[in-house]
Amino acid sequence: MKKLIYTVISFLFISCQAQETPVVFSDAALNDTFITMDGKSMVFKEIIDTYKGQTVFIDVWASWCRDCIEGLPQLKTLQKENKAVVFLFLSLDKDMPRWKKGVKKYKIQGEHYFMQSGWDGEFGEFLKLDWIPRYMVVDKQGNIKLFKAIKITDDNLLNALQ
Repeated sequence: MKKLIYTVISFLFISCQAQETPVVFSDAALNDTFITMDGKSMVFKEIIDTYKGQTVFIDVWASWCRDCIEGLPQLKTLQKENKAVVFLFLSLDKDMPRWKKGVKKYKIQGEHYFMQSGWDGEFGEFLKLDWIPRYMVVDKQGNIKLFKAIKITDDNLLNALQ
């Protein structure tokens, strides 16, 4: 009997620890505010809805992030190979001038937004953000096809774009 109780308690504990990978954005993440290159505020829902019907590659990055910058040549190759995909860059730079300077300096082509709330905002919390770059893929229906990749060469990322 003790063994059965222990087994049930262990199962419940492990089940509670297991975290499902989200396939949709939380309401809190959708309502987090971002800034456009021209200084306009937008909630993430407005941003992602703009690209409904298209596959969206999301790159959470910053111009001060060494891994982000080192991955740019591979990312640019990925862009050339996936011309139908929208490349959405969400910056965690410390301020907007540094963000804009980084986009220009590294000649990053795509759609650009500044994550005003930063790492600890609703969007960052939803992502359980612990590292950048952070890559995601959203399918044509607006569902999250790939929730987390930190390497541009991740096979799961490449498969999600197919």
